[in-house]
Amino acid sequence: MSGKSSGKQIEMLVQSLVFRNYRNYSLLELSLDPGINIFLGANAQGKTNIIEALYYASLGRSHRTNADQELIRWEEPAASVQLQFARLGVQQVLEFQFVRGKRRRILLNGHPIRLKELIGNLNTVLFSPEDLYLIKGAPAERRRFLDGEISQASPAYYHELMQYNRILQQRNNLLKKIRDHAAKPGMLDLWDPQLVASGVKIMLKRRAAVQKLNMLANLMQRRISGNRENLQAAYAIHGLEAAENVKSTNDLTSWYNKELARKRELDILRGTTSRGPHHDDLVLTVNGINLRAYGSQGQQRTGVLALKLAELEFLRSETGEYPVLLLDDVMSELDADRRQQLLAFIRREHIQTLITATDRAYFPQGGMGVVYQVQAGQVTR
Repeated sequence: MSGKSSGKQIEMLVQSLVFRNYRNYSLLELSLDPGINIFLGANAQGKTNIIEALYYASLGRSHRTNADQELIRWEEPAASVQLQFARLGVQQVLEFQFVRGKRRRILLNGHPIRLKELIGNLNTVLFSPEDLYLIKGAPAERRRFLDGEISQASPAYYHELMQYNRILQQRNNLLKKIRDHAAKPGMLDLWDPQLVASGVKIMLKRRAAVQKLNMLANLMQRRISGNRENLQAAYAIHGLEAAENVKSTNDLTSWYNKELARKRELDILRGTTSRGPHHDDLVLTVNGINLRAYGSQGQQRTGVLALKLAELEFLRSETGEYPVLLLDDVMSELDADRRQQLLAFIRREHIQTLITATDRAYFPQGGMGVVYQVQAGQVTR
């Protein structure tokens, strides 16, 4: 599905996992294969917990809960997750320590680090059944997808995103105070230049990333659909009708400043900021038709799969190696042809992959990697 690069990539590999009182595991010590790792078992046995741990190690958050306390095994006081992995050939050890009633600790090679220092160390791409709603869901879902992808490729982008969110929160708090006559409107003049400077950086970075993602996603969509469908991805800046006329940093800064001024009274009335990257969207079309509004279920599922495969290629092009691919119970959601396309791509590109499934029949016999059985928090190879 992509042009094969010359020579073998130096792969990002997770070599081993150690769980202590994490989710439904009292103790798990697991070595992973550098290729495909298939975790089979009935529902609620602990398969997704393994996927969750790797995703958490990548972005410092779970895709299933916002509460770290939920990661600790029932009635246990503390838990830990440790991963040994190689990044660009360099061995690393990453550990997360969770204690009830306390903040988590993150250790990289034994040294405490903060969240912003974690991003970009271990890159992953997660594809789960919830992602099938990426196209049909609200713009916030697509922004989260875009921000996670860019942050892994560029930790500096993640820092800027955190900075923007802090400024946005301060501005929104001030808007509410002005509305309640507890502050003067002129105080916004202190925050607006900071919001604009940070917001413009985010919008330009997102737009450049989407241009690259557009090319990759279209290639994937054409391969999956047998050249019947062209997928186009575009970054839509909320409130900006003619984006092609706003190309430079100065143009975008000028537009953003004017919009904040024009919307100031409405923002005060509502107590929230109505313009900025926190309202933008990723617009997807197939053969010129809006995929969210008019795409068939088959087209939408192909579109999500194409986006995920494009995300793999995007991260490889930005960082020099493929991320670890995490497929959580998606085999049952894809038809036989899409499953075959996905597995063929993984094998051809030699991507380390963790797959959870309930049925061995989803996979061809022989040559598919290592199969593990998962039952009640026990994993056997």
